[in-house]
Amino acid sequence: MKKICVFLLVLVLAVCPAGFSASGAIVSVSGLKPGASVERETVERMGINNYFTQTAISNKLFQRIYKKSYKEDCTVSKGELRYLRVLHYDFSGNVRVGEIICNKSISDDLLYIFKKLYQEKYPIEKILLVDDYGADDEASSGDNNTSCFNYRKVPGAESMSLHAYGMAIDINPLYNPYIMKDASGTISCSPAKGSKYMDRSQEIPHKMDANDLCVKLFKDAGFTWGGDWQNEPDYMHFSRGSRPAAN
Repeated sequence: MKKICVFLLVLVLAVCPAGFSASGAIVSVSGLKPGASVERETVERMGINNYFTQTAISNKLFQRIYKKSYKEDCTVSKGELRYLRVLHYDFSGNVRVGEIICNKSISDDLLYIFKKLYQEKYPIEKILLVDDYGADDEASSGDNNTSCFNYRKVPGAESMSLHAYGMAIDINPLYNPYIMKDASGTISCSPAKGSKYMDRSQEIPHKMDANDLCVKLFKDAGFTWGGDWQNEPDYMHFSRGSRPAAN
């Protein structure tokens, strides 16, 4: 009987794309939901590359984002976008599944950067699609959610954001707000909940500065960091290039 059980266990491992948690439960890589926790031992057993993947935008995923982050007047084709799955450490040290939609021109670099951040146990609270917040950037950022694609304008402006083309990503936005100044000189920030983190001279949890690992990795990959902007710094923001030409 013991030999039969061992044989069945080996057979399951051979044919099923899954790992085993410490409790013995089978954990499917493809079936893990965004935000779900994963045991580090399972990641090691399965191989880290199984958790850092990219695919084209499926019809099912498109239905999830249509009329949300992918507005009816969106000029970006589905073929220009990629869906990424990554792992990250949350603020409690748990390993969680994250998901990102980005432009295909930066997808390889994002996978590399987020893999390095994971390997260094860099804390990112949440990495969920902005569609989980009704594509409301203020709600997503206020909940400290890291996100990328959202066909929208720059806060307080009429120009389209690089997020609209999947060319920008915001990391831990609550603690790293976008500082804005209007024509009268009044200063505010986005998200509004991040106002107590506007003064960057103070001690701030999860603050990104020039010496931060995340900042260094993105800069090394050719991204611009909004924290370097003098007049209206955007500490959460990383982007590359300009608006891509429409196909």
